[in-house]
Amino acid sequence: MLAQEQSVSFSLRDYKIIALSILGGALEVYDFIIFVFLSVTIADVFFPASIPEWLRLLESMAIFSVGYLARPLGGIVIAHFSDKIGRKHMFNFTVLFMAMPCLLIGFLPGYAQIGLWAPLLLLLARLIQGAALGGEVPNAWVFVAEHAPRQHRGYALGLLQAGLTLGYMLAALTTTLITSRYTQDEITLWAWRIPFIVGGIFGFISVWLRRWLNETPIFLRLKQNKQLATRLPLSEILRHHRSAAIPTALLTAMIASAVIMAIVVTPIALQKFYGMNASDTFEISCIAILCLNIGCVIAGKISDYLGAWRTIALYSVLLAIGTTILTLALDASPRVLIISYIIAGLLSGIISAVPAVVVQLFPARVKVTGISLIYNISYSICSSVMPLALLALLHYHRWGMALFSWGVMLVGLLTVYMFRKTPLYTD
Repeated sequence: MLAQEQSVSFSLRDYKIIALSILGGALEVYDFIIFVFLSVTIADVFFPASIPEWLRLLESMAIFSVGYLARPLGGIVIAHFSDKIGRKHMFNFTVLFMAMPCLLIGFLPGYAQIGLWAPLLLLLARLIQGAALGGEVPNAWVFVAEHAPRQHRGYALGLLQAGLTLGYMLAALTTTLITSRYTQDEITLWAWRIPFIVGGIFGFISVWLRRWLNETPIFLRLKQNKQLATRLPLSEILRHHRSAAIPTALLTAMIASAVIMAIVVTPIALQKFYGMNASDTFEISCIAILCLNIGCVIAGKISDYLGAWRTIALYSVLLAIGTTILTLALDASPRVLIISYIIAGLLSGIISAVPAVVVQLFPARVKVTGISLIYNISYSICSSVMPLALLALLHYHRWGMALFSWGVMLVGLLTVYMFRKTPLYTD
């Protein structure tokens, strides 16, 4: 195991490790994001019909966003044990705690059956899912980075991020299948439950498959040399590594912005503001997510050559360009919209460029805790506010998302300029 740390080539074993890491992570993202793809139907099922449709949708999106608020606490608890007892053990834990509430949502009665208990139980399930996802992503970044050859960490993290975004595609494909096979009345009555039940079942399968993963060589070295954190990892972060907090938070906000604009808000906007039916929306979303996956791998590979900071600067600009092109095409013909969505997906590589920097901002002994603390707080704030804010902005101004993307670009460029000389831990 320890010999692998010295490897300079990307081996078949590295691909197997990433594939097993992706498997659970993609399913976790699927379980979490399927909610937003079905948010219009969920709004009808879990909230009273007496309130306006737009308010039901906002309440549904609010419950989706609240799931992010549980990420910091869940992430810190899981990260603590990841730094103390090992990365591998917590991998299975996070998938299990994502699968259980997903299955619960699939069998949960609606407002017509149990009244106010329906949205309250839905909220509880989302909080549990948020806590689990808060531990999954930082742990996955560190797990893959510590297994991969140092010269290929950007590429490995690009593959991982592409795999995680595969969860978005699985959610879009599943929703496309449901909306094309069943009528809207059938979907509202019972068919909306299928994606949640399927996601829960496959989540339990991924728990079993992840048992084939091995602990990272870097963690084993720390354990062997008795270099694991003796204090609480969180205490060490707050005492000695506060300087890494600001760049980690700003870079995380860029990931959140890219995901929310391309995957969360655009499909909803196409349906609610531009009159596109659900089936066509999700078919187009699948194409865009596939291109996003490809873009993640390309950006990861580029970061190994240009360096992570330069890659972030490059993709900050590309993200703004891609989002502007997509905004121009929101009310265009389907063909133009698809081409624009493809371009936006390919240019959203910031999603994989960011982890290549963040995994180097904290030392190995407290790496998961450091990333988890800042990443989850930043992502939770952004993801709780941005979807609602962007939907409201698009309601009043069609250029809202494009203008927002140029603001994100400025944040990225300023972050690179201010923190590019921050000391990095190469472990």
